[in-house]
Amino acid sequence: MRSTKVALVHDWLNQMGGAENVLEDLVDLFPGAPLYTSIYAPDLMPDAYRRWPIHTSFMQRLPGVAHHHQAYLPFYPLAFQRTDLSGFDLVLSNKSGFCHGVGTRNRDRKALHVCYCLTPTRFLWLYDQYREREQIGTGLNAVLQPVLALLRHWDWSAAQRVDHFIAISREVQQRIQTIYGRDSVVIHPPVDTERFTPDPSVPVGDYYLIVSRLIPYKRIDLAVAAFARLPAQKLIVVGEGRDLAALRSSAPSNVTFLGRQPWDRLVSLMRGCKAFLFPGLEDFGIAPVEAMSAGRPVIAFAGGGALDTVIPGVSGEHFAAQTVDALHAVLANFEPGHYDPQACRAQAERFGRERFRGKLLDYLADVIRDS
Repeated sequence: MRSTKVALVHDWLNQMGGAENVLEDLVDLFPGAPLYTSIYAPDLMPDAYRRWPIHTSFMQRLPGVAHHHQAYLPFYPLAFQRTDLSGFDLVLSNKSGFCHGVGTRNRDRKALHVCYCLTPTRFLWLYDQYREREQIGTGLNAVLQPVLALLRHWDWSAAQRVDHFIAISREVQQRIQTIYGRDSVVIHPPVDTERFTPDPSVPVGDYYLIVSRLIPYKRIDLAVAAFARLPAQKLIVVGEGRDLAALRSSAPSNVTFLGRQPWDRLVSLMRGCKAFLFPGLEDFGIAPVEAMSAGRPVIAFAGGGALDTVIPGVSGEHFAAQTVDALHAVLANFEPGHYDPQACRAQAERFGRERFRGKLLDYLADVIRDS
């Protein structure tokens, strides 16, 4: 791999999230590799990013794009299509949007393109979920429909030009097959298991814990309603978001909202909770793995990435439906003492950074050798 000329590709660099956590590991794995993206807002990203060799598209010059990048939806296919990376040996795209559409072939040569797929473009293929999540009204929805149809065609065609897909979970693997008709391997994204560690000196407290953005699809409302039926139990919610006021207004007195918390406080809360609650449907879900890394079990909805990460009876439990009744039934019978902290930790270590890096490098070496 040392002699391989690598280019990294990312959708946009104007906000932090799980995609950016993966990107940081990719940059560490391939130091000095140029990074191609649609837009980059240095003031909105960590200072360390300023040292990266970042190349942007014509979209960088569009007015207000850093703060309103979703308004420029139709421009992304053109931006990435115009990005010619055929001069590289390996193109590694970190995709949840459109960046898998970069050019990798010219008349003289073709780069090998491996796409680390966080999800097929959610806005296009899971539009109803996205519409609910972003509260898109009827008028805007009607305007978007012909645009979405064109973008779906482009997105599918771009996916056919990718040489190899990597999925972040079995859920996403199935989605890649269903939407794009493409096979993929699963390499789970990296989790910082060194930050979240068990501490035997910290006793198990009297509370359950949620750490999440407070937005509709995270389904924090299910937990709040379930604890209204469990007045003897306590729930602590860490995080901010547009649902905060509504959740607070409906919450019983045994539910406490702490807002954003510093890392040391967050680790302490993880170590001391009875269990971590994860009621949303996520493509992977890093926070539950962080809780298991700290030695605590997880109660998660039985869907998405939680099916890969939470082992019932070992590192937590699943509840079968996203309903208050289903979550309440698990909580009412939950015994925190039945779960070995070391077993939770061992499960989390399967998703640690070093495991991710080793699997990814081995896979890339294989596909380069076979190409």
